[in-house]
Parts: sequence; structure tokens; C-alpha cells
Amino acid sequence: MPVTLKDFYADWCGPCKTQDPILDELEEEFPDVDFEKVNVDEEQDVANEYQVRSLPTLIIENDDGIVERFVGVTQRDDLESALSQAGA
Repeated sequence: MPVTLKDFYADWCGPCKTQDPILDELEEEFPDVDFEKVNVDEEQDVANEYQVRSLPTLIIENDDGIVERFVGVTQRDDLESALSQAGA
């Protein structure tokens, strides 16, 4: 079952830049997870669909739907456990 991590960000968002290196590490650690970056300025319809109100917002989903949603800079440990819970 595929697991996806959607990273909702904007170029002007300072905390998003703090989040990036954590996601880069996770991307190496979880090669089976599909990491998607969603620029909310360019893809407002996707941001609205997921009801993103603050940045960064990270959404982890699998075939069952959204497993976990994180708002604000999220530490690696929290993301790792959520990805494992999602089946990654």
C-alpha cells in the first residue's frame, strides 16, 4: 500500500525552509514513500482540498486516506512514527 507525504509550503515561508532538511533525510530513509512538495501559491486548489490553513503543513496518507496531519515545523521522530504507522 503506497504511502505519500505531502509537504505544503511556500517560497516565502521561513519555517518551511527549516522543515526541508528533515524531509530530505526522511526521503533517503524511506525510499518507498512518495514525497510530494505542494507550493500553495501555485496549487491553491490542492491546498483547499486538504484544508491547509498554515504552513508548513505535512500530510501523510495511504490507501485508507489521511493517516496524520502536522502543522508547523515537525521533528523527524514524529514523522518517522507516523510514516511507520501508515505502513511505510
